[in-house]
Amino acid sequence: MSKAIVLYLHVHQPYRIRHYTVFDTATRHDYFDAPYDSRESNERIVHKVAEKSYLPTNRRLLELLNQNPDFKLSLSITGTVLEQLEKWSPEALQSFKDLVATGRVEIVGETYHHSLAFFYSREEFETQVEMHKKKVQELFGQTPKVFRNTELAYNNDLAYWADKAGYKGILAEGWDKVLDWRSPNYVYRPAYTDNIRLLMKNYKLSDDIAFRFGDRGWSEWPLTADKFAHWLSEDQNATNFDLFMDYETFGEHQWEASGIFDFLAHLPGEWLKTEGHQFMTVSEACDTFQPTDQIDVPQTITWADTERDLSAWLGNGMQTSAINSLYSLQDKILQSSDLALIEDWRRLQTSDHFYYMCTKWFNDGDIHAYFSPYETPYEAFINFMNAYHDVRYRLSEKGFEV
Repeated sequence: MSKAIVLYLHVHQPYRIRHYTVFDTATRHDYFDAPYDSRESNERIVHKVAEKSYLPTNRRLLELLNQNPDFKLSLSITGTVLEQLEKWSPEALQSFKDLVATGRVEIVGETYHHSLAFFYSREEFETQVEMHKKKVQELFGQTPKVFRNTELAYNNDLAYWADKAGYKGILAEGWDKVLDWRSPNYVYRPAYTDNIRLLMKNYKLSDDIAFRFGDRGWSEWPLTADKFAHWLSEDQNATNFDLFMDYETFGEHQWEASGIFDFLAHLPGEWLKTEGHQFMTVSEACDTFQPTDQIDVPQTITWADTERDLSAWLGNGMQTSAINSLYSLQDKILQSSDLALIEDWRRLQTSDHFYYMCTKWFNDGDIHAYFSPYETPYEAFINFMNAYHDVRYRLSEKGFEV
């Protein structure tokens, strides 16, 4: 019986807001231009992540693709990181193009600005999806056939939208409360849809690589490729193992010294040496396997934090106030026809800004702090709201009442 690893990696970097004070509002509009030596410098962070993660990972993936004709993977790559790579790391961008040029790397569709627009403005959401599609076509010559929403935020409404939009597949978190007794290692059909397929992340196996790999206190450390392949082989009836994780897992979250690149280099060979074992892109999995059941997700799930909901971005008053304030400007922003203003407004929609405002503690709080360039969630909120007030000022300068 055929079994496939469906490896999907997500590439994203936001435009972080610099230390932008109330004294900057109405005088300077350069929210994202932090000095190179500051914590919020987008240019510095892109250089660092490209050197530690993108370039070495892409070198190894290209070698694997050249050595193993049956190795395949899928990736999503946001418009915001594509812009930054074009500007500051063309070598890293070219390395992604080289992967796609093999014909065995599929690009997944998403929102251009890594936003939560689906939950606030369907019009803006569809605009960003179309922007992303055009950027992918321009840079990689592909048209996405499978969709993933920001942070794997998913519910029945999104699946219904994606089905009507013509996507063959959609990605989601394989959360226990949704799957109930079922396994994430199959293809499913979303409720209330006709054609689309649902691939659900096996978060336990994915997190063994993404989060636990370098933890010497973990009972399964060290994780080797042959051990991992053996775990997958033990599931006799599974069809697809959906391993979804951030691209930065390799080299940035799990440093090279942890052995993560060696694990990646050996996994295809260990998996493919058994007859019937394959790698598939997300589209191939959707085409190959029939849905085994229907999945009903009336409430939104995501791939973040222990709750797997939107609380990482919308769990406190700062977050909801900031995002509601931003989207309340939509009509006037678009009516302004000021392309620079519209672009700044869209960059402020990136979900990371609201993630940095999260005030959760314990393990989830530690993860939030790791990703944030700010000392506290309150600093993130103040910078954001100062930028928001400057956007309002720019609208008022154009004669809009705000």
